[in-house]
Amino acid sequence: MSRAVDSQQTHLSDKNPQITMTVRLSGELSDFATSNVGQNGSFDNMSEYIRSLIREDKSRQELKSFNLLKTELQMAFTATDDSYSELSALDIINRNQSEK
Repeated sequence: MSRAVDSQQTHLSDKNPQITMTVRLSGELSDFATSNVGQNGSFDNMSEYIRSLIREDKSRQELKSFNLLKTELQMAFTATDDSYSELSALDIINRNQSEK
């Protein structure tokens, strides 16, 4: 069974453009999505469910980026002084230009 799902975000301002999506689900995906919507599901409608999935994915990606940055900073803060070398601004500019 194939099911088309239309999701429309309300136009709030020019900074938040309206987006309309059509999602086609069949088989297990259709059954799973449908079981999460309506009287027995956690969401009132399919649009609410899709928005929730997008928010969760956005949060997951932001957390992944944060953890990567946190790891890099922890390495920098725990590095010993002898692992650093003194560089002038010109040294850094030259190094960055040669890497291009």
